[in-house]
Amino acid sequence: QVQLVESGGGLVQAGGSLRLSCAASGRTFSNYAMGWFRQAPGKEREFVGHITWNGYNTYYADSVKGRFTISRGDAKNTVYLQMNSLKPEDTAVYYCAARDTARSYLPKESEYNYWGQGTQVTVSS
Repeated sequence: QVQLVESGGGLVQAGGSLRLSCAASGRTFSNYAMGWFRQAPGKEREFVGHITWNGYNTYYADSVKGRFTISRGDAKNTVYLQMNSLKPEDTAVYYCAARDTARSYLPKESEYNYWGQGTQVTVSS
């Protein structure tokens, strides 16, 4: 059974940093594109960023560009979301997602097959 498990969420002050991890199990995810999404209270889930299956390309929402960085672990079954210069508006539940594809840009929820359970990130002002 495929599982994605996020970790690393928590409470941080504005301007601080957090690193989220997404560990994949159940199969080899080296050929999977990985994405991060977030959902704030009362809002729809939104795209944060995406990394291609080979780790060569990353894409980010404008709201996080320059502050967030997505990377893949050496074993390719772990993906990280490094979040710097956090703002209160970054407060949300963060989800990782996976899709077996070589496509380069996957900003839509419907483009992913597998989802984690989410991890809460709270940024205080």
